[in-house]
Amino acid sequence: MKDEKMADIDEFLAKAKVLGATGAKFISPQTVITAAWVRLKCQFGCGGYNTSLCCPPSTPTPQVMREVLDGYRRALLVHCRGKVKPSKIVAKLEKEIFLSGFYKALALGAGPCRLCKECNKNECIHAEDARPSMEACGIDVYATVRSNGFPIEVAKDRTCEQNYYGIVLVD
Repeated sequence: MKDEKMADIDEFLAKAKVLGATGAKFISPQTVITAAWVRLKCQFGCGGYNTSLCCPPSTPTPQVMREVLDGYRRALLVHCRGKVKPSKIVAKLEKEIFLSGFYKALALGAGPCRLCKECNKNECIHAEDARPSMEACGIDVYATVRSNGFPIEVAKDRTCEQNYYGIVLVD
C-alpha cells in the first residue's frame, strides 16, 4: 500500500504539465552527470557569468553539486519546449513539494536568472523564485537528459526545436 506522502508526490508529474512543461519524470539523482568543464562553458561563452547570485562563480561547483545530488534518492526532471522555460515551473514545484512534506526539495532551472535587470549580488530580492541553472552548478544537461530518455540537440539557429530542462531534487 502506498503511503499518503507517496500518493502526493505522483501528483507533481501532472502538476508540471499544468504549469506548462512538455513532460516530467522521476529519476535517480545518481543519473545526473556533473563535470568540471560545464562551468567553463558558463565562464567562456555565456554573458551571464558573474552577473548574478544564480550564476557562477556564486553557484556550487560540480564537486559540491555531486555531493548534494548524492544526498537525494529521487528527483523530478522537467522538460519544456520553445519559449516555455523551466525555471519558474521548478521553483513553483519546489515550493509545493516542500509544503507536501518533502523538506529537502531543491530546484534548479535553466539559463541565467532574468528576474532583475541587474542583480545586486549581495542579497537576492527574489529568493522565492530565483534558482541557479543546472549548468551553473556543473550539471552536464545534455548527458543527463539523454540518459533519462528525453530529447536534446544543439539548437543551431532559432528555427531549430529548443528543449529546456529543470530539476527538483525531492528526497
